Amino acid sequence: RALLWLGPVYLAGYLGLSGSWLLLALALWLCWGLNRRGKRDRLAAAFALLEDEREAVCRGLAARHLPAWVHFPDVERVEWLNKVLVQAWPYFGTIMEKTFKEVLEPKIRAKSVHLKTCTFTKIHFGEKCPRINGIKAYTKEIDRRQVTLDLQICYIGDCEIHMDISKFNLGVKGVQLYGTLRVILEPLLTDAPFVGAVTLFFMQKPHLEINWAGMSNLLDVPGINVMSDSLIQDFIAARLVLPNRITVPLKKNMNIAHLRFPVPQGVIRVHLLEAENLVQKDNFLGAIRGKSDPYALLRVGTVQYRSKTVSRDLNPIWNETFEFVVHEVPGQDLEVDLYDEDPDKDDFMGSLLISLVDVMNDRTVDEWFPLSKTSSGHLHLKLEWLSLVNDQEKLHEDKKGLSTAILIVYLDSAFNLPKNHFEYSNGECGTKKIKNNKYLKKMEREPSSFVLLTVGNKTQKSKTCNFSKDPTWGQAFTFFVHSAHSQSLHVEIKDKERDSALGTSVVCLSHLLKDPSMTLDQRFQLDHSSSDSFIKMKLVLRALNVEEPDPQRVKAGVNASKLGPVRVMEKAGNLQKFSSPQVSKVPPMNKDCAALESLPKKDSGGEDLDTKDSSGAPVPCETVSSLDEAEGKQNPEHGPPSAVPSGAAAVPTLPVLQEMRVAPSVTSLGSLPSSCFELSSSNLDVHNGTEMPLGEIQLTVRYASIRQSLVVLVNGCRNLVPSSNRGVDPYVRIYLLPDRRWTSRKKTSVKKKTLNPQYDEKFEFFDSLENVKKRTLDIAVKNSRPFISQERKELGKVRIDLSQEDLIKGFAQW
Repeated sequence: RALLWLGPVYLAGYLGLSGSWLLLALALWLCWGLNRRGKRDRLAAAFALLEDEREAVCRGLAARHLPAWVHFPDVERVEWLNKVLVQAWPYFGTIMEKTFKEVLEPKIRAKSVHLKTCTFTKIHFGEKCPRINGIKAYTKEIDRRQVTLDLQICYIGDCEIHMDISKFNLGVKGVQLYGTLRVILEPLLTDAPFVGAVTLFFMQKPHLEINWAGMSNLLDVPGINVMSDSLIQDFIAARLVLPNRITVPLKKNMNIAHLRFPVPQGVIRVHLLEAENLVQKDNFLGAIRGKSDPYALLRVGTVQYRSKTVSRDLNPIWNETFEFVVHEVPGQDLEVDLYDEDPDKDDFMGSLLISLVDVMNDRTVDEWFPLSKTSSGHLHLKLEWLSLVNDQEKLHEDKKGLSTAILIVYLDSAFNLPKNHFEYSNGECGTKKIKNNKYLKKMEREPSSFVLLTVGNKTQKSKTCNFSKDPTWGQAFTFFVHSAHSQSLHVEIKDKERDSALGTSVVCLSHLLKDPSMTLDQRFQLDHSSSDSFIKMKLVLRALNVEEPDPQRVKAGVNASKLGPVRVMEKAGNLQKFSSPQVSKVPPMNKDCAALESLPKKDSGGEDLDTKDSSGAPVPCETVSSLDEAEGKQNPEHGPPSAVPSGAAAVPTLPVLQEMRVAPSVTSLGSLPSSCFELSSSNLDVHNGTEMPLGEIQLTVRYASIRQSLVVLVNGCRNLVPSSNRGVDPYVRIYLLPDRRWTSRKKTSVKKKTLNPQYDEKFEFFDSLENVKKRTLDIAVKNSRPFISQERKELGKVRIDLSQEDLIKGFAQW
């Protein structure tokens, strides 16, 4: 062994090589060993977690290592299914061993002459079987004729597979696989087997790590390992990752074409506008902080776009637009990562994850999103959900150059392809070249063909079908179309072996407009090919339509921060005089009635306030008036005031009145156990509790399951009680009790000289839903008073018991 180690050293000296070559070889060997030890350690840690999950959870592992059912209440733990898999795993291993020997081995040998000696010497799938860490079932959000399941797959296997190729031993010894596998059972039938087909696919690229054995260990060499891992993941993505899917029919004569290639759910248009307060990543000499060069990576599924880089700016402005095809909702999310571009390695600056279900429900979202996994930073996005409609009137050309339609190409198969590009029926040049002997052997072989599809400046490539004149691809492609009347689809079939064209075809999209359904499903004659060569495709054109959001729908998604408080016009700074108690006019519920906005009443006095219905906030219609004397005898949370003024033009109906929330007076604080108020200022003049209403704060609270955080949106306040004649500068302070640490305190900005501040600020408390439900939200409105001032600092406080609220659905109220 010592001679073997010294042999390369002696050989380098004998050849007169520099000592730097030895150092380079030593560095590569050390990195290779480090990679190998890292893989073995990760595999051993995964095995330890698999052996005793309870102990690992109790030790408090990192959140990303915990199973999904710990964090998400709608993900079910299915230990009974895991026990079934344990019992069935040995039988599954026996079936797979037989499949490898009888099916896979002959196919590998037929691929190439060099693989004719391929033989599997050892096939053992081990004792460790895959686990299902959790299952989430969708039934209400989808079609009634299907059932959708999301399986959290975890396979930490001790499998061992070895194969010999020309006396070289290659193999695998240990595999780790993590991912979300979606299983769709559709259509549901009224007779056996009750399910027509099963569709399987991964929502995103699964995490895969392989522990190689034998000569395959060379794949762990630095530089080669990254390339090999990406090739394997791309191979899996081309067959099993959305939009690619596997559909297995369970009933005979079941047409599964529409199940394998369904029409996408819609298109999400992302306007990347700007960012602010990004973290500083660039530094000089390790101490002096400089500005960063930020850019954004936007990703939906396997499609990723990169924005331009803004140099030396922590408040960059991009104003770029990206479009993504959305195939599965719920399931797919928009991921945004910000990086600082550097010559060596780009620094991470924060990320953002947005559920596309919320965008689909809200239709249009335009707001600032706080970045996670970073200390500061907000990102301004405008998101538009575009539905696919079969309406030719929507195909007008967009003046801004945006897409107006989407073309879906279902590439089926081709027939009677020529063996080579010399077999043109009308090519004299080919007739002369075919006489050359060196081409004869290659031309006798069947072509290995793939297809290039081009619309505009975008080209997509199909998989390759080896050695067939009648290849079947069975793939779907999508293209964005700017002008359906003038653009065309260009199809080119090429031979992989000789990189030559076997046939072309051009389809004008205007032909699809002649069909009422904007669909063509037929064979297309190939040009520059044999006279009987065809390609079979199905082309579907759909217009993109931006639907108007429903103003009556309570937005519980990412657009919840758009809920704005009722604005009250002010007179003489913060000093206001309130009129006699009255109930504002409540019109019938329509698209324009979602909240009430107070405007000054134009009369001789010029000081009384009246209310008017003009705000579009999606909250129940409320009154902006003081409480009458009867309010002290009845709970304001359960009903309206007992007396309605005769001056009201429209009397509210009972359902509307039940949703109205009237501000309680100062004297009725004892009846509200959830509110507490500190009266410590001698400047506060309270006569009988009816002249001046207690201030209110509008909050939107929900739990973001994907981000695992409690989101609190402070929209604004109204009718605050002034603590002095000079006015107040209010701000809002938030604690998530019992945590009262200074570092966990959240605080809004200070609004100067106003009793009706508008904040529209979002705060997040990162914790599991189980822990959040055990805590209390403590919110106080305070006055930013001068130093050593005798003014009252606290204007009001409210505590919300989160255990009594449906945080997943969320709530928004005053």
